[in-house]
Amino acid sequence: MAFIIILFFKHTNWGAFFIPKYKKVADKPMAIITQHIKRKLINNKDERSEYKVEVTVNKVVDAKGLACPMPIVKTKKGIESLDPGMVMEIQATDKGSTTDIKAWAENTGHQYLGSTQEGDVFKHYLRKASADEEKTETKHKDIMALDDLLQKIEGNEKVTVIDVREPAEYAFGHIPGAINIPLDELEKRFEEMDKNDDIHVVCRTGSRSDLAAQKMAAKGFENVKNVVPGMKEWSGPTEQNN
Repeated sequence: MAFIIILFFKHTNWGAFFIPKYKKVADKPMAIITQHIKRKLINNKDERSEYKVEVTVNKVVDAKGLACPMPIVKTKKGIESLDPGMVMEIQATDKGSTTDIKAWAENTGHQYLGSTQEGDVFKHYLRKASADEEKTETKHKDIMALDDLLQKIEGNEKVTVIDVREPAEYAFGHIPGAINIPLDELEKRFEEMDKNDDIHVVCRTGSRSDLAAQKMAAKGFENVKNVVPGMKEWSGPTEQNN
């Protein structure tokens, strides 16, 4: 059953974020999202305005309790049944789902409208792309198996391991010496890495690391490998942050 989201866009110079509020109007579920959007100062004064947009949610996908890559798997399956322009809500409890779904939408041409949080549940809103907007999902071609990476590390070869999981995931167990750069911070931190290094990108399952490897390759990193299937299958040594 479709329902309506009412989005209130408030313009300030404070940055961009979502504040979710909920109410019931005429016996229909309504989500009210206040979004603060960064604006330039005009004549040294803040320009502030507010307007309302109604969006119909055509499908709700329940991915609560599922870890990466399952929210993405359910998102892919769910969006196939929608017509172009329709909006889908994905409900997830995985903290990495925001980064994952946003990056997947960017890679496929679908529009990530935003998200809200209600308790432990993240609600993501995607608009299905038209045929002209949609892109064929791509994969990074240069991959490496976990055992091959372990062999390099045990052989004391010089390798750079970039772990693109969230800080909490990284803290509870990562490859010794791995550098934590969460996927959503990657584009801001390219300059921290040497394009001449032999770079191996890891995440939990190989999904986020694939997107990260593609982004790095597009920025001129020539020696980037996506390590699969990810840390969930890693049998080598790990260390934790205290």
